[in-house]
Amino acid sequence: MPFPFEVPFEQVQNNLDAFIDKVFSALSSDFLTMPKGKGFVEYPVFEKGYEELKRVTRGFRQLDVEEIVETIARVPIVLVVLRSMLGFTPPEWAYAATAQSSVEVPQNAARTLDRNVRLSPLRPIRQNGNVTAQRIRALVETACSLLSEAAPHAPGMIHRLDKADTRNGLASLQPLADLGVPYAMLLYERFLGRPFAGHRDSVSELVGDVLETAIETALSAAGISFRKTKRAERINGFDQAPDFIIPDEFNPQVVIEAKITEDDGTARDKVTRVQHLGELSIRDLMPGEPPRFEVIACIAGRGFKVRREDMKKLILSTRGKVFTLANIDRLVACSRLSEFKTR
Repeated sequence: MPFPFEVPFEQVQNNLDAFIDKVFSALSSDFLTMPKGKGFVEYPVFEKGYEELKRVTRGFRQLDVEEIVETIARVPIVLVVLRSMLGFTPPEWAYAATAQSSVEVPQNAARTLDRNVRLSPLRPIRQNGNVTAQRIRALVETACSLLSEAAPHAPGMIHRLDKADTRNGLASLQPLADLGVPYAMLLYERFLGRPFAGHRDSVSELVGDVLETAIETALSAAGISFRKTKRAERINGFDQAPDFIIPDEFNPQVVIEAKITEDDGTARDKVTRVQHLGELSIRDLMPGEPPRFEVIACIAGRGFKVRREDMKKLILSTRGKVFTLANIDRLVACSRLSEFKTR
C-alpha cells in the first residue's frame, strides 16, 4: 500500500480510509522522553541549593530575608529551590511579589532571572543595589511571607499553598525537612501537578525543532531555496504564516506546516490550521484552476492517530501531501519541491 503522497490525488479520494491507515502506520510517539535542553538542572545541583537553604534557615525554622538573599547571591540555584517550595511559575511569583511589595517585578524579568539561574546555577550573582538585586529581594520577601503563613481555606476551593510542605506554614516545613514526605502524599501532589510539567513546557519548542530540523535538512540537501518563518511573524498574504515557504514569501509555490502533538485536542487545532492554508491556496480561483501553492503537512506524535476524521481532513486539504518523520526523506521527491531541486 503506497502513501498518499506517492499516488495521484484522485486515487487517494477513492480509497481514503486505506490511506488514513497508511499514514497512521508511519506515526510514532516519543512522549516518554524529553530533551534536557539548555538550563536543565541536574538533581545534585538542585540538592545543593536545597541543603544551602535548609542550612541558612536552621532546618526551615527561621526564614531570614537577609540571610536568604545573601545565600542566593552566593549559590543562585537556591532561588529555584525557593520557587519550587512555593509551587509557582516565575511569572506567578513575580505577580505575587509586585502585589505584596513596593518593587515592581515584571513577569518577563522573572522568567529571564529564572532561566539565567538555571543556566549558571552555581555562579555567584553580583548584587550591588541594582534592579536585579531589588527584584530578588522582593521575591524572597514574598516567599518568606507566604511560606510562614498557613494556607487559607474556602469552601469548594483549594489554595495553591495547601500542600503537604506549606499547608500550616513553617510548622509543615520542619517535619518534612527532617523526616521526608509520605509516599502517598507525594503521589497525590504529583497527580495534581503532573510530573515534569514545568520542564516539558519549557522544552516544547525543542521537541518541535526535531521535525523542523528534518525538513530543513531535506530542503538544504536538495539545494532548495526556502524561507523559514519565525514565531508569530506576519507574512503578507497569510493571516497565519506557515512554517516554511518555498521559494519565498514573495512568490509562494509550496508551503509546509510542521506539527508535533501528543494530544488529540491539540491535533484538531493543528489540522484546522493546515485546512485553512488549503482553503487559502484555492480562494477566488475558477473551477479547474490549479491551487496557487501546494500545501504540505509534516507531522509527528500520537495525537494525530486518535481521530480518523481529523486525518481525513488533513489528507484532503493537502491533496495527499502528508509526511511523517518516518518518510520525510521522500519529501522532495514526492511533491512540487522537486521542481526547485538544484542538487
